[in-house]
Amino acid sequence: MNDRKFITARIEEWVGTWPTALQAAFWMLIIGTLVTFTLVFARRVSPEIHVFEIVFFRSLFALLFAAPMLIKKGVSSIRINRPGLVTFRGGLAFFGSAAFFYAATLMPLADVTSIIFIRPIVATVAAIIFLHEIVGLRRWSAILCGVIGALIIVRPGFADLNIGVLFALVTVCTLTWNTINLKVLTRHNTSDALAVWHMAVMMPLGGIACLFVWTTPTLEQLFWMFLIGVFELFSQRAMSRGYKAADTTVLMAFTFLRLPVAAVLGFFLFGEVPEIWVWVGAAVIAASSIYIAHRESVTAKAKS
Repeated sequence: MNDRKFITARIEEWVGTWPTALQAAFWMLIIGTLVTFTLVFARRVSPEIHVFEIVFFRSLFALLFAAPMLIKKGVSSIRINRPGLVTFRGGLAFFGSAAFFYAATLMPLADVTSIIFIRPIVATVAAIIFLHEIVGLRRWSAILCGVIGALIIVRPGFADLNIGVLFALVTVCTLTWNTINLKVLTRHNTSDALAVWHMAVMMPLGGIACLFVWTTPTLEQLFWMFLIGVFELFSQRAMSRGYKAADTTVLMAFTFLRLPVAAVLGFFLFGEVPEIWVWVGAAVIAASSIYIAHRESVTAKAKS
């Protein structure tokens, strides 16, 4: 355990000396790889195990994996500020995770990943509706381009509509809100505390949902769900470090590293070959999302 903690600390210290953009690229690539692998593992067990049960065991194993840290540092190490917001974030994450895993059972990994990319577009539309933000012609144009990119991927009327798209969109909505929550929480909480509480909130929600869909897992299925939990814990820690290392604008530019990771894993593990329209649509969404993030950064600096 001490060796693992030492190596982790040295890696973080080493990465912290890099330029901001390079740090953002590193953490986003790590997150994209970990998240994609959780989809791979979830697909392995989902034919027999309900997604609610997968989310429950993911949270349980992540907490067990973090237990040595809690024993060594004490409960005080995960003391948090704004517990209400932490609880709300965990609740949203539970439903978003279940939808995310279910979408991955219905669609190729690259397709799911591409649809998740519309998150900044949804966030901008939400700000217009709920926060009454004034948006100029350039940002409206970027939103329209993002919608066009999503339509290129889905191609309604030209390809059969996969119900997995709807579950992926549920994931987008929860991720959108939780990105804002995480940005607020990282100002006053440690990465480890947020990662642990994220799982601690989701576990009882998953336990209640499992009462209605329970299937006793085999040892092999428990192993895959253990890996999901460990990878999820590491991805949460990496995400918190990413948001501390760089502005949202910089992070958004490298979020799209997930697509080639998902495409490669989907091809080698499941024989999935993304259609050209997935790449075209993802490129349009990427350009739109990066521009929106850039405009938000410019606006924020102008107000400060």
